[in-house]
Amino acid sequence: MPPFVLLSDPRVAAVPIRETGERLVDLRDVDAIRLDDRMAGAGTAYAHVRVSVADRLVAAQCRLPRDLRLLVVEGYRPRVAQERDFASSRARIARANPDWPEERVWREAATFVSPPEVAPHVSGGAVDLTLCTESGLELPMGTAVNDTPPEYGPECFTASLAIDAEARANRSTLIEAMSASGFVNYPSEWWHWSYGDRYWALVTGTAHAPYGPATLTPP
Repeated sequence: MPPFVLLSDPRVAAVPIRETGERLVDLRDVDAIRLDDRMAGAGTAYAHVRVSVADRLVAAQCRLPRDLRLLVVEGYRPRVAQERDFASSRARIARANPDWPEERVWREAATFVSPPEVAPHVSGGAVDLTLCTESGLELPMGTAVNDTPPEYGPECFTASLAIDAEARANRSTLIEAMSASGFVNYPSEWWHWSYGDRYWALVTGTAHAPYGPATLTPP
């Protein structure tokens, strides 16, 4: 895969934040967006995103062919959950590569799971999603959402050539709709898109990020 800016790159953390205070909204209340429930066992945080993210998801949905739907798997992730996921990734990579020094393990983990202090999901600005039919059947995308190394291969990289033509076409459809709606992709995960966080600001050349860490206020 071609090199890209990792979420662990110091340039990401260096992006200043001008928090807008924009609230989190529940995508279960947005009729235009289909929400998968595979993360529901961990609570309701997964169903939430910032208001402008929800609006841009609706815009992306409108750019898709009539017979296709966005299927959102996860939005907001509390920092404690991000810390747990990053630690888990480091542990799994270390077990699979016992000869690697800790620095290399940390960098490899950051290729697929963001360090908590800059995590797009913690800002409420990121979504993990895929495409499905009107009936809810997920389209072939080359891998399932969240299938990353060391358990899986490099097919998760958005530009991977190790996937078939159908999956490449489906990814192109997703990329076109999401990019045109203002999102940026994290290139090691075809399903991960964000708007308004520090990574988005760095990639788009925006002077500051409008979203810092978010807090989900109980209804």
